[in-house]
Amino acid sequence: MEITYSQVGDYRLPNLTLPEQPAVKIGKYGRLRKTFLKQHRPVQYNGLILSVKLDEHLAEIDRTARQQVEQTMAELLKTNPAPDKMSDPLKWVQHQNAIKAQAEEIVIPSLIYS
Repeated sequence: MEITYSQVGDYRLPNLTLPEQPAVKIGKYGRLRKTFLKQHRPVQYNGLILSVKLDEHLAEIDRTARQQVEQTMAELLKTNPAPDKMSDPLKWVQHQNAIKAQAEEIVIPSLIYS
């Protein structure tokens, strides 16, 4: 890799560019992890940025969290089945939202905030 320089006033500064990274889609849990790292683990956050692994890390956390939330929801639905969706759709939505909130209360602290 050849380093090129730009003249800025009396100084020659290197033109540093990071390698191109494919666009990675990061969801809710990845964004939560990014905010947590930025605010509470700045050394780890900066290390991931400098090693160009931040997006990869966030995508993996997001993927794992989504899988764990879905799995936990399925387990919770086995123990506490939802009401019939056709006869009472609002109660079904309310039940599903409560189950998802419970699953996230289990997954987020252990995966995102650790």
